[in-house]
Amino acid sequence: MLELKNICFSADGKQILNNVNLTIDDRKFIVITGPNGSGKSTLAKIIAGIVTPDSGQIILDGQDITNMNITERAQAGISFAFQQPVRFKGVTVKDLITLASGQELSTAAACQYLAEVGMCAKDYIDREVNSSLSGGELKRIEIATVMARKTKLTLFDEPEAGIDLWSFSMLVETFKTMSRRRHNSVIIISHQERIMQLADNIAVIANGTVKTIGAKDDVFPKLMSELGENCGFRGGNA
Repeated sequence: MLELKNICFSADGKQILNNVNLTIDDRKFIVITGPNGSGKSTLAKIIAGIVTPDSGQIILDGQDITNMNITERAQAGISFAFQQPVRFKGVTVKDLITLASGQELSTAAACQYLAEVGMCAKDYIDREVNSSLSGGELKRIEIATVMARKTKLTLFDEPEAGIDLWSFSMLVETFKTMSRRRHNSVIIISHQERIMQLADNIAVIANGTVKTIGAKDDVFPKLMSELGENCGFRGGNA
C-alpha cells in the first residue's frame, strides 16, 4: 500500500501541490488525471523520488520513504517509466530485460516478457535499444522491463505522449494485459479516455489538490459529463 499524506510542493514561487492525500491499495490499477498544469506529473515524480516534496509524508507498506532518492525507491519496489523512454546504443532488448530482472534469463524467458506486451519476440529480442525503434516500440519494451523487475508499484507518466494512433492502440492492449495480471499496483498519469476505462480507480487532480477519487464506474461518467467539449485535459507536463 502507498500512502501520500499532506504532500505540498512549490516551484518558482508557485504552489504546484497543496495537501495532497492519496491511498493506493495493493494490486490496483489507478489512473490520475486532471487539467493541464494541475500537478499530475509532479506528483508522479514525487512518488518516484525524482522530486522532493516541501512537506508531507510518503509511506510504502508502512515504511516512510519520504527522504529516499530514486535509487532507494527503486530498491524499495517502485518503478518509474518516463514519457520518453531512454535509448541504449549497444544494448540489446534481451540485455535490457535481463538487467531489469536482476538474474540470468534464458532467451525463451526474455521472449515471454515481449510476448506479454504484444511484440513478436524473434523480431526484437536481439535488436539494439536505439534510434531504429519507434516511440511505441520503446514504450512497450520499457513495460516488458518493468514486468521483469516485478516491482510493488509501477508509475507511468503520460505514456501516450509522442506516439502515433496505431502505437497507442497497441499500448492500450498492453495495459489491458497488465490490468488483468494484477501482480502489482499500477499508476498511470493520463488524460486518455481509453486508458481511464481500464482503471479500478480514478483520481482527478485540479489546482494542485485531489478533487475526486473513486471507483472508475462512479468517477468516469461524471468526468466525461463535466468535460464535454473542454480540451483542458489534452497534454501538459506539470
